[in-house]
Amino acid sequence: MSPRIAIVTTVEMPVPDADEELLLPLMPEAELVSWEDPTVDWSAYDLVLLRSTWNYTEHLDAFLAWAARVSTVSRLMNPLATIEWNTDKRYLDDLAARGIPTVPTTFVAPGEAADAADFEGHIVVKPSVGAGSSGAKMFRDDPAGASAHLHALHRDGRTAMIQPYLSAVDTAGETALIYVGGQFSHAARKAAILSQGMSWSTGLYADEKVMATEATEAERALADRIVADLPGLAYVRVDLLPTEDGPVVLELELTEPSLFLALGDGAAERAAAAFRALLG
Repeated sequence: MSPRIAIVTTVEMPVPDADEELLLPLMPEAELVSWEDPTVDWSAYDLVLLRSTWNYTEHLDAFLAWAARVSTVSRLMNPLATIEWNTDKRYLDDLAARGIPTVPTTFVAPGEAADAADFEGHIVVKPSVGAGSSGAKMFRDDPAGASAHLHALHRDGRTAMIQPYLSAVDTAGETALIYVGGQFSHAARKAAILSQGMSWSTGLYADEKVMATEATEAERALADRIVADLPGLAYVRVDLLPTEDGPVVLELELTEPSLFLALGDGAAERAAAAFRALLG
């Protein structure tokens, strides 16, 4: 029997995303399926590859329960333990504890209070479980507004995170380094979103202005260091912001990141080969 691969999306995606449109023709054993579809027999697939499950942030418990079930009947990639760790941005504390430079972050769970100093200056307040800038707001010298947003997140039962807004992103942008099969593939540059106003054409994530770029030596060195500690993953996306002291991690995307395959010469082919190799 020929091997089968499930490329996993959500019923809320009206059409395949840009990466999926490139991958599917290169992976004849693959088909697009939705994680919430109760009719899917996940045991029929040799590999279940998470891709555009972008509504999981609103259904995290159900999503993790689904992932746990799938991991008992098929090979889930990235693996369950990775997903459980990566779907809450409190993993940034783990990275910082390992000496990885990250954006300084204060996490405030429901029932906890932030210090007044946390709301001073130019900051971002967002939920620790979120994707595509959903729930993220920027505040400039507006402690009352920042505090109100934190309390709104708490009323929804969400842990809030407070970060300084690193203004260099306004000119230099955010760099995403993409790895497939443990190997560097390509890099993309994302323009600032929060300071420019956001649009939501899909309803699932904020529209981004993304272009191909060349990662700097410092960016590669940091991303390579992180990926070296993450063996056996199908893909990794390391999102970095510039500072005067060098790049810092904004996010480490291991669950369902856009891989910007159209922006790297041969990137779709590299990704398809790496994913097919997981069939063993």
